[in-house]
Amino acid sequence: MSRKMMGQLMRQAQEMQQKLAALQEQAAGIEVTATAGGGMVTATANGRQEITRLAIERDVVNPDDVDMLQDLILAAIAEAQRKAKERMEQEMQAVTGGLNIPGMGGSMPFMP
Repeated sequence: MSRKMMGQLMRQAQEMQQKLAALQEQAAGIEVTATAGGGMVTATANGRQEITRLAIERDVVNPDDVDMLQDLILAAIAEAQRKAKERMEQEMQAVTGGLNIPGMGGSMPFMP
């Protein structure tokens, strides 16, 4: 490989690294929302898969059926985190042009 080609590859790698770092910083501002129980429980997560909001409709709060409420909360949170992960994978593919970079796969946590 010529020095010129090697220099271009290095420059492209640095640009991609900068774009990925910027995406990780922006992850906190990306929001996705998921619901459970027909909208009775709503969870919002950011691009870092952190839950930022949780809303529970009054009608679903039943002291005699706490287990159902817990299940709905867990389902909404799990779906919000799944959506956040999927969204960040899409964002990362846009940055990397679909390249499969070792260590940067779908399981990569987006932490600063």
